[in-house]
Amino acid sequence: MTAELVRGQNHTLPQTRLEIRVSAGTPVVAGATLGDERGTVRGVEWIAHPGSPQLPGLEVSQQAAADHRLAVDLEALPAGAHRVTVLLALPVGAGGPARFGAVPAPFVAVTGLDGAEIATFTLTGLDAESAVSALELYRRQDAWKVRAVGQGYAGGLAEMLADQGVAGATGLAGSIQEAVTRGLARSVAPPPRTQGGDRVRHATGSADHRPPTPPPAPGPPEPLTDPATAPQPHTAPGPAAAGPAADGPINYAHPRRQHAAPPSPPPTAPPAQPGQAAQPVAGDATGWSMDERLYNQIWGMFEDLARAVAAYRSAVDFAESRMDQELDRALSDPRNRIGGAGDRAREAARAKRDELTSRAREALDRDLAQLAAEAAVVEPALPAAYAGWGNPVWHAHRVPMEIPMALRIGDLHLPERTDLRVPLLVRLPLERGIWVDSGRTASEAAALMGTDRLRGLAMETAVAHAARLLAVYPPGEFSVHVIDPAGAAAGPLAPLVDAGVLAGPPAAGAGGVASVLAHLTRRVDLVQMAVRAGAADSLPPDLDTGEQLLVVNDFPHGFDDRAVTQLRYLADEGPAVGVHLLMVADREEASVYGPVLDPLWRSLLRITPVADSHLADPWVGHAWTYEPLAVPPGSRVLEQVLEAVAAARRAAGR
Repeated sequence: MTAELVRGQNHTLPQTRLEIRVSAGTPVVAGATLGDERGTVRGVEWIAHPGSPQLPGLEVSQQAAADHRLAVDLEALPAGAHRVTVLLALPVGAGGPARFGAVPAPFVAVTGLDGAEIATFTLTGLDAESAVSALELYRRQDAWKVRAVGQGYAGGLAEMLADQGVAGATGLAGSIQEAVTRGLARSVAPPPRTQGGDRVRHATGSADHRPPTPPPAPGPPEPLTDPATAPQPHTAPGPAAAGPAADGPINYAHPRRQHAAPPSPPPTAPPAQPGQAAQPVAGDATGWSMDERLYNQIWGMFEDLARAVAAYRSAVDFAESRMDQELDRALSDPRNRIGGAGDRAREAARAKRDELTSRAREALDRDLAQLAAEAAVVEPALPAAYAGWGNPVWHAHRVPMEIPMALRIGDLHLPERTDLRVPLLVRLPLERGIWVDSGRTASEAAALMGTDRLRGLAMETAVAHAARLLAVYPPGEFSVHVIDPAGAAAGPLAPLVDAGVLAGPPAAGAGGVASVLAHLTRRVDLVQMAVRAGAADSLPPDLDTGEQLLVVNDFPHGFDDRAVTQLRYLADEGPAVGVHLLMVADREEASVYGPVLDPLWRSLLRITPVADSHLADPWVGHAWTYEPLAVPPGSRVLEQVLEAVAAARRAAGR
């Protein structure tokens, strides 16, 4: 029976191999410290955090996430460790909430390796705190117990670590947040929960013992930042917060919703035959429109796949660990290390390991088969903005009159089943720029490719993304500028140039670079001033207020210090007022500028022109392989789409 703890209450732990699950509703940093009999942390080597996630008997996540799983083996802790304190903190400088009072109350559960909950604790009553000691596992005589702590710190990680006696707490807290920032720069964020809740049904059957998200902590509502001007740390968020809700500090209503009618019920599958699984249906998720339902369904599939694979990997790790423990016990007697007794012990331990692994694989295969069936139904039903280039919907595409919710920029998959692909969607308008990595060190596939071929492929990828953006925006509401300092991208840029859809010829040379950057910097400055002054109608008549995309090829060639500063300014301030970056660059070559460009890279979403496993999910931190969208060989779909864009502009007089 699960013990639901309140602050200060303790409970005996019946086992020593545990998982600690955290559900926070917003990305948080999870870590843990080890303490001696007096609770003193002896040094940084007794602290597990995203920059150093593993200690003997303890492992934490390497990035900020809404959900965490911490692995604990109390018997394997270092000698002298009598206490494990679980810490939670909000990321600093990521554009998210700055205090726990503005987010749903975090929920922490201590479970066995089978997922059965032993004790739970909801951290209510937090307000100005940005870090909290959630709970502690401590040894009392020969038994281990768990205590609900819930001690918050308005001074953040530094204050919390200092309270535990950690020397140099401020510097350590800074290094932890730096590691978290690097992790956020490569993470794929989930959409916030919609008011209708989760998906109507879950495609997989994986056991997920998380409870529903607890209610928000009491306290005054946090003033919410306008989604159009708030810096966004993540990749593909869902419906953004539109304003304070009547019953809590966060409202997940869609910001562009123009009516208040309730959503119509999503489509349902025909009743399943006895003994058969329900048939998947496209749009089987909550939402006001089919596009929104499909968007939420895709992210539900992403989460289901992440959790199914996490459960499988956890089960395999448990089987291996159990085999090792059984072998250690059986062979601890020297008389059993040779001869028949030792052989029988090894065979029995391996047989048990194989049985547990086989059962876990069977469960995973069932989940994957159900997700594959769902993907097969969803993919043909996707609108153009969510569809790959090979989908026939692009051949009948007409430029829309409204901006879609999101745009597909690639696919994601895990090694357990590489043919099961989940679309990677980014919200529109873009909330962060994109960096197409043209370096040969990006992945093994890139290392095997020639430098010139890889750079050309990277620019082709950027052109394809620019074309997709032009195709899903209403005529005249999206403009594309190109900087190609050396004129090296004439081939890949030909589809955009020939269709006449660029705002002007590709800028070349130092003069061209300076001119384009000055034009876009002026636009950002003027729109920012108008917004702050509440005088949007006073903008100059020649100013294009539509969304702008700047495609930069082969950065940093052709950029002087002033141009680099302007580019950083556009990356930081541009998205809030409709100016976005799409950069093609080799990170290694750009390193000559030193750390001055690090904030630029962290603010952009890194993708690659070839398959690469560099993106991480926000639930369990899997390394996902990103597959770029490819135009089918011999297809003219890209040229046809750009011709449709040009025709729509002419018809609209743009």
